[in-house]
Amino acid sequence: MKDQLLTLPNSLSLLRLVLVPCLIWTAIEGISSSFLWLLGVCFLSDILDGFLARRLNQVSVLGARLDSFGDILTYAAMILGLHQLWPSIFNEQAVFLFSATMSFLIPLIFAMSKFGEYPSYHTVGAKVAAVLLAPSYYILILIGADIWFRLVVFLYLLVAFEEILITLVLDAPKTNIKSIISLILDKS
Repeated sequence: MKDQLLTLPNSLSLLRLVLVPCLIWTAIEGISSSFLWLLGVCFLSDILDGFLARRLNQVSVLGARLDSFGDILTYAAMILGLHQLWPSIFNEQAVFLFSATMSFLIPLIFAMSKFGEYPSYHTVGAKVAAVLLAPSYYILILIGADIWFRLVVFLYLLVAFEEILITLVLDAPKTNIKSIISLILDKS
């Protein structure tokens, strides 16, 4: 059962993948309220898929990869949404958006060059950052307070550093690693 595509957690990850084109369309069409509602559904599915996978004993490599792919596309749609719907906020946060993008790309390129496949570490730090991203994004857009968004980007930079360390320590690809510390303790 762990490798089946159509489990409830995998279905939630697939839902997020299906919603990304809708997010992009609402951003391009300038429909900000629909964009924010759809993004909320994406965030909720991101929280629920991992929780349900663990709760229902349906954790799988496929599920981890679907979740990671959904994260990538959702984050890209979020940046596009900022650019299209809130260009002044996009311009004000450009350095932080670039930093966030690099915090994703550099560990990805590093892991891909070592293992030849996409990493799905899902560390505790990455999970915390992902949970904090949603409220910080909404606070940034709806209230205009950018400190929380910037702090989350800083957290993502720390997560990127940890993911690079994990890639250095691993001999082969592995998914669902709690932290660099747990990985080192497991190896000893």
